[in-house]
Amino acid sequence: MEARMKSRANPDVMTAIQHLHKAIHAGGVDPRLLELVHLRASQINGCSPCVFAGVESAKKHGETDERLHNVVTWRETPFFTEAERAALALAEGATRIQDGAPGVTDEIWDAAAAHFDEKQLSAIILNIAITNFFNRINRTIREQAGKTW
Repeated sequence: MEARMKSRANPDVMTAIQHLHKAIHAGGVDPRLLELVHLRASQINGCSPCVFAGVESAKKHGETDERLHNVVTWRETPFFTEAERAALALAEGATRIQDGAPGVTDEIWDAAAAHFDEKQLSAIILNIAITNFFNRINRTIREQAGKTW
């Protein structure tokens, strides 16, 4: 499989994305948690460059291989805190919105709201949204893992 586009995004778009990332990281959420959320959404969407980049970035923030290898099965493993589980459930609910999927149910929202304040929830939600944004772009142009990042 080859990438469909060789050039990077419009500089104005990249500036806007940098501002969004700044807002995400100003939300007071542990960067490791943001990386786990990014990784889980990217796994769901089958975005190999975002999974690749997410693992690399999470490791730079001190995440362990044990936890990274088990993000995909977070419900069945003992490696995640209740707050992390709530954020991962939120990521899954917000990512899986196709064809009548329930999305973010009240149960998912209430669990996340029990662990995070509104500023943190805003950062997590924006992180999920921007991850899905990049996942869709990368899937459309067939970006490959490790080729340009």
